[in-house]
Parts: sequence; C-alpha cells; structure tokens
Amino acid sequence: MPLFVTTGCYTATSAKGMIDNPSNREQAARGIMEAAGGKLHSFYVTTGETDWMAITEFNDGADLMPALLVIGASGAVSNVKTVRAYTGAEFKAAQEKAGTIASTYKPPAK
Repeated sequence: MPLFVTTGCYTATSAKGMIDNPSNREQAARGIMEAAGGKLHSFYVTTGETDWMAITEFNDGADLMPALLVIGASGAVSNVKTVRAYTGAEFKAAQEKAGTIASTYKPPAK
C-alpha cells in the first residue's frame, strides 16, 4: 500500500493546551488515521519548519483526505502538507518503465 508523509504545525492554542494538559499526540494521530482506514507507521515531533511528521499507509491518497480534513477543521494544526513516499523498489520499477517509454516522448525543443 502507498506510504504518505504528512507534516504540520501546531497552533498557539494547541501549544497552550499541551502545556496545560500534556497528552500523547502519537496516540491521537494513530486514532484518526485508523478511523480513516489507514495505518500510522510512525509519528515524530520535529524541529524546524514543522512541528510534527506522520508516516502513514493508505490504499489511496483520497483515503487519507478525511483524516486531514478532520485534523485541519479542528483548528489544532496549520500548514499541513502531504507527499507520497516511494520505496526503493517502487522507484526502480518507475526507472525501468521510463526506459521503455522514453523513445515515445518528443521534446518541444527538437
């Protein structure tokens, strides 16, 4: 199944809530991802441009969307971004396919 890497930032309201009432955010992330039909592989609190990162597995990106809508609508997070992650084997297969179809492409500059 496809893997997805999602990152985001906590809002100031969330930060205050976590200070006032500490909670395990990995459990919260796991709960919403499983409710949407996916699997949370890992969850990290991060430094830098984002505050957290989740690596999930879903049948399709469209299956992940309901969870992201719920998270975003909560007002607890902002700047949520998701990218599809490919394994080394998946990327190798893409390279092999590219080799078989490369001759069909005619670039505009030639």
